[in-house]
Amino acid sequence: MNILKLQAKTRASRVKIEARDAGELSAVFYGAGKTSTSIAVNAKEFGKIWKEAGESSLVTLTMPEGDLSTLIHEVQLDPVSDQPIHVDFLAIDINKEIEVKVPLEFEGVSEAVKSGLGSLIKVMYEVEIKGLPKNLPHNIKVDISLLKTLEDKITIANLVLPADVRAVNKDSDIVALVRQMQEEKEETPVDISQIEISEKRGKEAPAENEAEAEVKTETKPASRAEKK
Repeated sequence: MNILKLQAKTRASRVKIEARDAGELSAVFYGAGKTSTSIAVNAKEFGKIWKEAGESSLVTLTMPEGDLSTLIHEVQLDPVSDQPIHVDFLAIDINKEIEVKVPLEFEGVSEAVKSGLGSLIKVMYEVEIKGLPKNLPHNIKVDISLLKTLEDKITIANLVLPADVRAVNKDSDIVALVRQMQEEKEETPVDISQIEISEKRGKEAPAENEAEAEVKTETKPASRAEKK
């Protein structure tokens, strides 16, 4: 197993910008009975390790006080540059199993998708696993070539996990499948001429009503006062 080590040093809780100006990244570690401690790490070195470790691989913080086994628990990003500005490290006991979520990496070619039977549906993008920290993988690969027909499904049971690592999800939980493409219904063409006729009739209607009103006015019987 590739051991990931990151130099760190304790620091006073100061403004995060001060650490960044020195090429350092402000951070903190806690957990496993450790007191929450503010530290600083090299920003460039952290970027490399984060890319390789993700949030499931063991990272050893090397400090003057001694080494500390951790996981990258949370990374705060700058909303503009999208670069890390603060990191939370979770201290762990390497002799105890832990549960973590790791991303799924889809690979291969599905015959059902390639032949146009349907489109790939990724039901899960990460899976929760349990094991000793040293055995936890950075990600888990999903071979979609297993999806040959519309009836095929990839479940948790189909995933290949490292030795001594097991999934927390049920074996029957679906990871991916192929959904049949639905044909688009053809819309019935609209006869514009009929709409124009209807509009014309609608405009002519008031004229007919006015003519009826004139006839009724002319044939209106004389009142008693007029007869006298």
